[in-house]
Parts: sequence; structure tokens; C-alpha cells
Amino acid sequence: MRRGGWQQSVGDDLSGKTLAVLGLGNVGREVARIGLAFGMNVIAWSENLTPERAAAAGAELVSKEALFKQADFLSVHLVLSQRTRGLVGAEELSLMKSTARLINTSRAPIVTESDLVEVLRARKIAGAAIDVFDQEPLTPNHPFRTMTNVLATPHIGYVSRGLYETFYRDTVANIRRWLEESSTG
Repeated sequence: MRRGGWQQSVGDDLSGKTLAVLGLGNVGREVARIGLAFGMNVIAWSENLTPERAAAAGAELVSKEALFKQADFLSVHLVLSQRTRGLVGAEELSLMKSTARLINTSRAPIVTESDLVEVLRARKIAGAAIDVFDQEPLTPNHPFRTMTNVLATPHIGYVSRGLYETFYRDTVANIRRWLEESSTG
């Protein structure tokens, strides 16, 4: 719009599509709730997820393979650890539909960046929305900057007034608690 452009394509509906949530913790549960509000079918997987916890979030627990195969939108919500580093690579991405989109606002190394670039270049999936990168800031010549099937934001998903107020309030409370404990000990 700022450059004088206008929509050149037809969008997709969310209702009836499958939202696959990789990691159904605090953030993943909220994403599932939003998907449900749009009439999406919500499925989920993580190593320790139980059918009961999935159902409590309005999701169906599926296998890791089924998560990637059935996803119309796959949203990553895991903590980065040795178990999750590289969890989404060429093998998992190859299971996705050509019409599917991957969303990663969690941690970059969970998705193998070079494999994602290759899949997007080959148009094996429809696109990706990414807020986290292996190297930040993203280099000027990085492929994500020019790919038409990538929506990239500069790791700003967590930058909000409310969150920063919480960080500072919690930090001050922790310092006070420490000072009180230090003076009584």
C-alpha cells in the first residue's frame, strides 16, 4: 500500500483448515484458542503432551508425522533445548502439504533454517511467517528478505509495553525479596 500496490491474489479461509500446534504450553494453548475462534481444526504434538492436556486446550493429540502431514498452518511453540534443536528439518518439512504454511515465533534453531530456505525456494510449501532467525539481525543479503512466500518480522513479537512492564516489575520484586532475605539471614 505504501508503494502504491494492491492485492494481486486471492486469500485463504481459516475456517475448516487445520492448525497444527507444535508445543501446547502456555503460548501454544493461546494460539490453539485463537485457531478455535476462527473455526479451525486444532491438532497438537510435543514429546510430553497427553491426550487429556491436548483436549483441555481444544486440540487433538496426533503423532509428530501426522502433525506435519495434516497441517494447513503449523505454528511452533517450544522451548529451545537439546531435544528441540533441529526438530523441524528437511524430513518434517517434506511431509507438509504444498499449500501449508509454517509459522515460527518461538526460537530459530528449532527449525533448520537452511532446510526451510530450500523448501521455500522450491515452493514445496506455500510459505512461512518468521519472527526469529539463526543470526539476528538478519543479514542484508539473507534469502528471507527477498522471498515472496516469506513474511518476516524483526524478532519483535515479545516487544510490548505490557511485557516490559512485567519484566521490570518482576525484577524489582525479585531484588526486594533478595534484599529482605539478605538482611534477615
